[in-house]
Parts: sequence; structure tokens; C-alpha cells
Amino acid sequence: MKYIECPEEYEGNGKSLFLAGGISNCSNWQSELVKMLDKEDMILINPRRKNFSVGDRKMEMDQIKWEHDHLIKSSAISFWFAQETLCPITLYELGKASSGRKKIFIGVHPEYARKRDVEIQTGLIRPEINVVYSLDDLAGQIKEWARD
Repeated sequence: MKYIECPEEYEGNGKSLFLAGGISNCSNWQSELVKMLDKEDMILINPRRKNFSVGDRKMEMDQIKWEHDHLIKSSAISFWFAQETLCPITLYELGKASSGRKKIFIGVHPEYARKRDVEIQTGLIRPEINVVYSLDDLAGQIKEWARD
């Protein structure tokens, strides 16, 4: 596995997975998922950076642009909806990604407040996607894809 973390650049070569999901006000689920996938032959792209200043408007703009660019560059996107927040930006990113044909994996914490919305909308737009309810199950789906 190769690991890329914002603000490092990824050039778009190889099987890659963008880790979309909550960053603010939720646990560092990304580090858990990275550990689960550390033996896989792929590139993981993590938008959660070690140092981020919420009040720095330039850093905020750079972060948003980096995420936008890397969502496009990645081969696939995994979404995790943590229970601690509604993840409004993640919902926006899921809506955008769902209208395309890129490979998508979706995991939702069982107590996520908008779980039914994610399930219903996904079923209407991308019925082939199997929504799962744990990081373990999300990692399992990703591992299957990585080994194809």
C-alpha cells in the first residue's frame, strides 16, 4: 500500500482509493481503515491532514481544492458516515460521485442520523452499491476490489 495525505499530491497513476467522510468533530476513522487496508496493493488518498488551522482561509481553500482534485484523480471512492456528525460535505461529495460511474463504496455507522437518506438515495441512483454498516465490512468490500 502507498499512502498519500493532504497536502501531498497524487498524480493519478495506479489503483487508488479516496477516503471520503467526516473529519471535523468525529473520530479518526481514517487511521483505522488505513490499518485494515495496509496489506493491499493500492494507493490510499487521505484528506485528513495532521495539521489544519480552521481559521486559516487560504489553508481552507487549498484543502477544498485538494479534495476536489483528488476525488477526480482517484480510481474509486470510499465513503464513511460517522455517527458524530451529519457530514454535509460528504453527502455533497456522495451526490456528485453517485451521478458518475466511478467505483464507490459506502459505509454508514448504524447510528448515523441520515442513514435512511443514504440508503434510499443510493438505491435510487446506484442500486448496484451495497451499503454496509461497519468499517470492517467497508474494508472487506475494498479488499475484494483491490484484489481484482
